[in-house]
Amino acid sequence: MPVTVNGVELTDDDIEREMDHHRDARNPAQMATVSAILRRLMRTEAERLGIARGDMDDEALAQALLMQEAPVPDPDESSCRRHYDSRPDRFREGEWVEVEHILFQVTPRVPLDALREIAQQTLALIKGDPSTFADHARALSNCPSGAGGGRLGRVFRGETAPEFERAVFSTQVQGVLPQLVETRFGLHIVRVLDRCDGTRLPFDVVRADIARALSDAARDRAWKQYASLLIGRASITGIELEGADSPLVQ
Repeated sequence: MPVTVNGVELTDDDIEREMDHHRDARNPAQMATVSAILRRLMRTEAERLGIARGDMDDEALAQALLMQEAPVPDPDESSCRRHYDSRPDRFREGEWVEVEHILFQVTPRVPLDALREIAQQTLALIKGDPSTFADHARALSNCPSGAGGGRLGRVFRGETAPEFERAVFSTQVQGVLPQLVETRFGLHIVRVLDRCDGTRLPFDVVRADIARALSDAARDRAWKQYASLLIGRASITGIELEGADSPLVQ
């Protein structure tokens, strides 16, 4: 069934142009279609408001639309300070953890449920006898570190996948983490050998970074709300769109 936006049918080329941005999504075709819909709606709205110029690409159009229709104020000093004070574990330098891991890599040929079951069983065995960690790593890990018993050495913030980083830096647990860590690469059994909390950077040093992060987050929220509004106003057929908090408008 063709997808139409305000009576105009999306072409296969419209959707294919979006595919590269969504290869890692659970449903790449669905996400690419929604992106094509939003791109069409955004350009139409920019033309209606007289914002669009012939030389403007889609990113410039989006920025111009948001500045006019959903402006976001710059974060003030007190907002940045609250953000800094509410996160005593962040904005540090010299922070590291020394870890080992066993990676069960997710591949198209291996059912995720079966892989998870194997990983859970292995985790249970290791929790029962942590001295077997290196042997299991050498036998099962899909990471090159498996040959060395799973040892990754010291890992600093920003060096690993965000999901892995959150798991190892957000806990003071020493030893085998009680749950599997799931990242874009697969399922991990993780053992923390040592850690260093580093030193906290002064507010003045990180104020600009905090302001940028708060601005980016505010713009992201504004775009999602505005995208939801554009979709709600439009006549769209051939696809079922979910609510405003859905990943479909992210």
